[in-house]
Parts: sequence; structure tokens; C-alpha cells
Amino acid sequence: MRVNLANWEERAPAHARSQRYAVASFLADPDFISQVVRFDRPRLGDLSGVRGLHLQCHIGTDTVSLARLGARMTGVDFSPAALAEARELAGLTRARAEFLEATVYDAPEVLAGRRFGLVYTGIGALCWLPDIRRWAAVVAALLEPGGRLFMREGHPMLWALEDGRADSVLALEYPYFETADALVLDEPGTYVDTDVEFQHNTTHSWNHGLGEIVSALLEQGLRLTALVEHDSVPWDGLPGLMEEIGGGEFRLRERPQRLAHSYTLEAVKER
Repeated sequence: MRVNLANWEERAPAHARSQRYAVASFLADPDFISQVVRFDRPRLGDLSGVRGLHLQCHIGTDTVSLARLGARMTGVDFSPAALAEARELAGLTRARAEFLEATVYDAPEVLAGRRFGLVYTGIGALCWLPDIRRWAAVVAALLEPGGRLFMREGHPMLWALEDGRADSVLALEYPYFETADALVLDEPGTYVDTDVEFQHNTTHSWNHGLGEIVSALLEQGLRLTALVEHDSVPWDGLPGLMEEIGGGEFRLRERPQRLAHSYTLEAVKER
């Protein structure tokens, strides 16, 4: 967590100034919402008056988007730099959103018993957590009875593939299932276009199989209400093999039906 925090602290300001996060569009258009939230807009339904919690909210663009759809949002992240950007965005847009500093696992304690009708987790979040069953317990603890978890994530099969190939072969390189040891990478740069040179480039991450994620939620008494696998993902997940198809989404250029790129999951707490 300490190593990952150093990585995110450097990158959050660069992300806020990138075209990908479209902060300028939030300021210019009071109806603008992020591409990630827009993708799942029909599935989210009516959020008017819903008390929502966004775990791993990063710089708050998805959090503010959910607030613009009517929810009263709280965002949680472990990066002070990311939270500073999120609070600035919420202030400038007058969004009904507050932001608190906490890791996912510490969120129930920091939120001091508060419960929510919606717990939201956005794209590219679960891979930073070493224990998916502990995550599911946090989600269950933070949901009120009848509340729902809503999440879209990169598919664990995508995370398991080797990237940077020059051919069209999809090669399994990394674990599909959760492992005790982290995948440790040392990679400069970040996933947005920026001229910033970073000093902290090491990350620790973990994959979680789709069955592991679903089973962890079921063990906590949540009822799965939707699971949709998609043939696109909102970043260039396999550089050289993907093409942009509009709406910020990327898909395999050749035979995209070979791969589930991402998924949307909903689950309800019934007790």
C-alpha cells in the first residue's frame, strides 16, 4: 500500500490535467458526466436522492458524475493528492459530494457506521487490493439493507494477458486467480498522455478471478442481480492490438469476440 500510494500521489495531479479525465468539460457543461459513468447510465437507473459511496474514487470525476445524476455522494481514496483534486472539482462544480481519506479496508471505521444505498466501484480499482473477500466484507458493511453494489471493471482475463505484443496472439502471462504474492512492476509513465517524469514507478497489484469476486459477494449475503460482460474497455488495454471505437472505449482490432474485455456487476444487500 505504501509503494502504491507513492505512485498515485505523483500521478493524480497529472491525471487531473489530462484530456482523458476531461476536467475542463465538467467546468464548461453542468450536464457533463464521465465516459465511465455514461457507459453504464441505463443500468444505473434513477439515482435521485440516493446516498452513494464511491470506493477508490481517485480524482473524483466519476463521483461528481454520480452526484450530477442525483445521488448524494461520498468519495473515499487513500491518496491525499487525488482527494485534493477531487475536492477542487466538486467545489468548482458545486457537486453534492464530499471526500474522505481512507484505504478501502479502513473505510467502515472512517465512515463511523454510516450506511449507503449505493456503493460504487469504478474501472481499474480492484487490482490494487490483495484480498477480494475482505473487500466484499467492506462492501457489505457499508450497504444499508436493500442497498446495491454497482461496479464496472476490467475483466480478469484481460488483466492476465501479456501486453505489448506485435502480433494478434492473446498470450496468458499473468495469474488469473488471486495470489498471495503481488505482481510487482516497475513502469515509468502512466495511462494518460503527459510530459511529467515520475520518480515512483513501482506498483504492486493482484488479479481476482470473476468467480472469486462473485463468490466473495455471495458469502457476504449479497444477491447478484446483474453480470454483463463487455467486448470493450475504457483504455487501450493491449497496445498495438486494440482500436478506439468511440465513447472512450477500446476493442480488439481482430476478432474481438475472443475476449471479454470488461464487465458490469450489480448485487443487492437483502439483510
